[in-house]
Amino acid sequence: MMAAAETAAPEVALREYGPAVSMPLSAEAGLALAASGILQSAAPDPGTAGHWLLRAGSRVGAVRVPGGPVVRIAPKTPVRRLFFLLGFSLDPARAWRERGEGTVDTGAYDDVVPALAHAVERQIDAALRQGVLQGYREMEESALVLRGRLREAEQIRRHFGRTPPVEITYDAYTADIAENRLLRAAAERLLRLPGVPGPVRRRLGHQRVRLADALPLVRGQELPRWQPSRLNARYQPALRLAEAVLRGSSPEHRPPDSEPLAVDGFLLDMNQLFEDFVTVALREALRERGLTARLQDPHHLDTAGVVGIRPDLVVRTGDGRTPLAVVDAKYKVERADGLPNADLYQALAYATVLGLREAHLVYAAGRLPRRVHEVRGTPAGPDGRRTRLYQHSLDLAGEPRQLLATLGELAEQLAGGAPLPD
Repeated sequence: MMAAAETAAPEVALREYGPAVSMPLSAEAGLALAASGILQSAAPDPGTAGHWLLRAGSRVGAVRVPGGPVVRIAPKTPVRRLFFLLGFSLDPARAWRERGEGTVDTGAYDDVVPALAHAVERQIDAALRQGVLQGYREMEESALVLRGRLREAEQIRRHFGRTPPVEITYDAYTADIAENRLLRAAAERLLRLPGVPGPVRRRLGHQRVRLADALPLVRGQELPRWQPSRLNARYQPALRLAEAVLRGSSPEHRPPDSEPLAVDGFLLDMNQLFEDFVTVALREALRERGLTARLQDPHHLDTAGVVGIRPDLVVRTGDGRTPLAVVDAKYKVERADGLPNADLYQALAYATVLGLREAHLVYAAGRLPRRVHEVRGTPAGPDGRRTRLYQHSLDLAGEPRQLLATLGELAEQLAGGAPLPD
């Protein structure tokens, strides 16, 4: 039934930062999309009544709008490469990425949602291969006999000290723990998404049955927390991916003067994904060189502390005290006249506040040459150089090893192990 309904639903296919598409849409669904921030733009089509012009931005994936279409947004980056970026950002130790070429097992799927569903199901299956994990959990209940510890305050409040029943608390060895709750919730979330292939849907249903002893999560509540340990080591790859699924869910959106309208789906923000990959990869490479790196390091541009700035990554000495370099990641499409000058102004502000003579910008645009800008009016150092702003390029079409090697070379430059290019 679900597959049939899904097939009958209208669909619109968009491409990340692609041209706008005119689509018949109700006013309610159009307003929901416009207010959601999912698309770069959604507005009534002035040329066709009842149609809306939809243009995708940096978010990729699929969403289903009640009363409207299923919107699928294809990424510019190959799906397998996209999941490599996600995998490294979640787990730089490579705990859950496939051996060999370093990518997540996305099967033969080249669309975001089917690939995601396949990857999550395979990870859950691997986690449960040795059986469902169990652990101790504190339970509170009313009982006819005393078991565990008496909750004296509750006994007096609820029963005026009379027994039975007794209000008790005890530790139960159960499968209803945070780890299993997260895996079950991820499987259920994926089963609700548009575009999950039938074979994957059936396997996800099987995994949900295996996790039936874990209680479902309540929508809107915070995700349960878990701590990595030796006991849940086999679960950790699946857990990291499950959390990404649950955090990538689309929230409910309320158009103006309207009832809440659920926009159901899964989306990845390529801006955030690229930033996470670059900063995590650089942090790991710098750690190997005895340096520390702070991500999203907060500072202020002005002495009054009113104007805040937050560089993506600040390289510091091993003790974390002295800043050595600053890096900002930019997932942007190059304009006909080049990259935005505003990025250079921002990088210069970072360098000025941190007292550095150089700043670095990393773009997801492989065809661009590396560029260096020496800033007029800044004081010259002992070597005669003024403040320099470097623009680096990272080609996301490259193989995983190539991507990491490029960032490793940048880390070497930031650490002072290699001369920066003129």
